[in-house]
Amino acid sequence: MLKNVIIYLILILYSCGKEKKDLAKNNTSKKPNIIILYVDDLGYGDIESYGAKGVKTPELNKLATNGLQFTDAHSAAATCTPSRYALLTGNYAFRKDAKVLKGDAPLLIDPNQITLPKVLQNAGYTTGIVGKWHLGLGNGNIDWNTKIQPGPNEVGFDYSFLLPSTGDRVPTVFMENGYVLNKKTEDLIIVDYNNKVGNRPTGEENPNLRKQVADPQHNKTIVNGLSRIGYMGGGKSAEWIDEDFPYVFNKKANEFLENNAKNPFFLFYSFHDIHVPRAPHRNFTGKSDMGPRGDAIAQVDFVVGEIIKKVESLGIADNTLIIFTSDNGPVLNDGYEDNAVESLGEHKPSGPFNGGKYSIYEGGTRVPTITYWPKTISPGKSNALMNQVDLLASIAHVTNQTLPKNIIDSENFWNTWIGKDNTGRKSMIEEAYTLAYIEGNYKYIQPKTDKNFNWIKNDKGIDAGISNKPQLYDLKNDPSEINNLASQYPEKIVEYEQKLQFIIKKN
Repeated sequence: MLKNVIIYLILILYSCGKEKKDLAKNNTSKKPNIIILYVDDLGYGDIESYGAKGVKTPELNKLATNGLQFTDAHSAAATCTPSRYALLTGNYAFRKDAKVLKGDAPLLIDPNQITLPKVLQNAGYTTGIVGKWHLGLGNGNIDWNTKIQPGPNEVGFDYSFLLPSTGDRVPTVFMENGYVLNKKTEDLIIVDYNNKVGNRPTGEENPNLRKQVADPQHNKTIVNGLSRIGYMGGGKSAEWIDEDFPYVFNKKANEFLENNAKNPFFLFYSFHDIHVPRAPHRNFTGKSDMGPRGDAIAQVDFVVGEIIKKVESLGIADNTLIIFTSDNGPVLNDGYEDNAVESLGEHKPSGPFNGGKYSIYEGGTRVPTITYWPKTISPGKSNALMNQVDLLASIAHVTNQTLPKNIIDSENFWNTWIGKDNTGRKSMIEEAYTLAYIEGNYKYIQPKTDKNFNWIKNDKGIDAGISNKPQLYDLKNDPSEINNLASQYPEKIVEYEQKLQFIIKKN
């Protein structure tokens, strides 16, 4: 009897060990799992492997040391909504006239449109998004008390757990698969971006209740001690706590990974950090020398480390491509007084580049980008010119999916993303409040005369790069874009404007 029990236990242990080994073995022969870690407002110089001062990023250091670090990789635009649109659709955002959306804006992506998650669904993947959305919801006039659609689930995500818009906009609630989480039936949510609703205090009326001083735009309804853009009534049971974001999102991301580890999956982990309001958890308060902004970077580092540990614990690391990047360049002053400027020290958020979020200069779109895939990607650096708009075509290529002709801008650079080639784009558009065209060493910036962009420089402390005259820079010899060569090379201005117009008119 005892002998039989022992043999039975040995067989169970062998079976469990074999199952784990088989899972890892099977995963290495499958299509790769894909995780995009998409940080918000993280600048080129904001992590240690890109030169950060005043904040330690040990987990990202490991990622950079063991992965491929890009020195010339770009978000598709210098602001968040356009960047997200381009990454997910494979088309530059100017084709949709995409701008930073209001908190109650309708869905920007047409549900009939091919998207990155739809491509992967067609390839047999389970797809999920966790974190910030900011691509609009519904068809306008949202009722936050019922199922809200269309949204992420209608554009290709099997699972979604969201901040509906941004942390500085109401409603300050989480959404899961179209429903506001933890909302009570009797506690109806009302949102208005023009007139006050409900009886919550506002920053305008009760400045003493705020944790951070805010500008007039961000000085409306106060939730969790932080005033926001817009007014919100009700929803007390559903409101979030900003400081808990990293743990709430990681819990949902880990659940998604656990539930889908045995089959190909795509996870778009869209961080709120280091977007305003910067309210890092107490576990990260004081972890940097740069106040809440630096502490939020340390918090990002922790989150990345936890996700990698989860992937490793599931035995799927060798078949999982992780792409770490940012939606646009850095911003210090962005609505709240959180000591970001005063505590900067020697740290340079944009690295050696000029500009930042909102700017057409390199600091607006050149962002830290690392790809990591054990046993497939060899550690190193790549100087290839890369753009997030190309992720769709690149991933479609490796999953054997054919794209429709209305995917105009995305190009396949799969081998470059994984370090098997160093060939990047020969030319590229950068988008902010004007357009720029890059070819070789040269960057041409279109003149802009129809708007006054002094507010960016005055309020945000960033040079938007807007001029009523054409600009031309040699990025190899002048990466900070100081010496305008337009008057020396008028023929290049004509040539590059023509090429830019050709791209704009493609359909």
